[in-house]
Formats: sequence, C-alpha cells, structure tokens
Amino acid sequence: MQRIVTHLWFDTQAEEAARFYVSLFKNSRVKAISRYTKSVEAVAGKPAGSVMTVSFELDGQEYIALNGGPNFKFNEAISLLVQCESQEEMDRLWTKLTENGGQEQPCGWLKDKYGVSWQISHVALEKFIYDTDTAKVDRMMQAMLKMKKIDVAKLQQAAAG
Repeated sequence: MQRIVTHLWFDTQAEEAARFYVSLFKNSRVKAISRYTKSVEAVAGKPAGSVMTVSFELDGQEYIALNGGPNFKFNEAISLLVQCESQEEMDRLWTKLTENGGQEQPCGWLKDKYGVSWQISHVALEKFIYDTDTAKVDRMMQAMLKMKKIDVAKLQQAAAG
C-alpha cells in the first residue's frame, strides 16, 4: 500500500471519472468501490447504496475518488503531471482529456471534463528546464509560452537556437 495517496473530491462522478482515467493509462485499474450506508445517509446527503469512494490506480499510482457533494471544486493549485515518452502519447492523452467539455490551458496544462487539472508533458522537458545554459532555457520557455498542447519538436528547435 502506498503511504501518500491523492484523494480527489467529486460531486457525484467519482466512479465515472475513475473508470475514465483507468481507460487512459496502462497498468491501471479500479481496485474497490465503497458505498454510503444508511447510518451516514442523513449526514452526507447521499442515498444509502450510492458510491461513496472509488480506490483506483493509474500506472501503479494510487488514488481515491470521493463523491462528497458540490461543496468543493477542483482548481489549478494542484494538477496531475503526466510525463510522456512520445509526442503521440501526449497527443492521445490531450485529445481524450480535453474532449466532452475539457479545456485547453497554456503550456501543456488542461482541465478535464470533471475540472481536474492535468499537465501533459514530455520526459525531455525536464532536461530542457534544468539545463545550465540559461539562453537555451529562455528560448525554449519563450516557445512553450506560445503553446497550449506541448510540441516537443518545436521546443527542441527553440532550445537549439
């Protein structure tokens, strides 16, 4: 069991979101679903038998999704960073996560249809950002600031000058 687990608060879409996320990544699965009981029905405002939490894994990383009601909303202060191995993987995830109401954001960020913020990045981006040649980093950053979905080839061109 993972010691620190990301916990995501949804209104009523915990199971739907978990199943959607699991469909996007290899080595992913829904582990367990808990349901509201009669004793917490009045306190939680959720009918007994409805989904309370969904435990799931995305590429081996554990998460819990909670149907907690409309009290809290996601925002960009926390995001899920996916470091992809290829432009094709980035394009696939970007398309899937922005369809049906998702929103593109600058610099490889997006919000999915549930309001969860994601960063769809490439493993090479870390190398670019931490390069000791500050002029190269600045060129790459200038190029990235003009993008929504990251284009690794264009970032490589910009970094090269």
